Amino acid sequence: MTFNFPMNKLKNLIVILLSITLNSCGAYNFTGTGKIDSKTFQVNYFQNNSPLVQPGIERTFTLKLQDIIQNQTNLNLVRTNGDLTYEGEITNYTITPMAATADLTAAQNRLSITINVRYTNKNKETDNFEKPFSFYYDYPGAQQLIGSSLTSALDVIFERITQDVFNESLAKW
Repeated sequence: MTFNFPMNKLKNLIVILLSITLNSCGAYNFTGTGKIDSKTFQVNYFQNNSPLVQPGIERTFTLKLQDIIQNQTNLNLVRTNGDLTYEGEITNYTITPMAATADLTAAQNRLSITINVRYTNKNKETDNFEKPFSFYYDYPGAQQLIGSSLTSALDVIFERITQDVFNESLAKW
């Protein structure tokens, strides 16, 4: 069975289908942010005010938050006077045992981090918020979180927290 469909009608059909598809996706992008009425953002340095201080995590978090916004939007990163401002502090860094062995040692530990974020949108003040974001990483009780194991744990935690901050501030999920 062969189709004798005129070529010009086929071209017209393709153009119409493409037009409908592209037009219906006008204000949507793959990050789910929709239209952002801002051009710039700034991420101020997040201080580490946790009772248990792990050196360097404040810088790592600040950079990861900058990266996710740059990678998922067309906003330009600026040092001052951004249309959108992210600031805050690390308020909690704790390691707690989650499960015990028969000889009462930790079989599993949990690293939990909480970061308080203040978000300011100069163009739409109703979007402003201040709230804590937390996540955790479970690891074997016999393992110490140093070196690459600490880096892996921080990557998991910060990936989740930065995505949550992004969703709350720009994606509105």
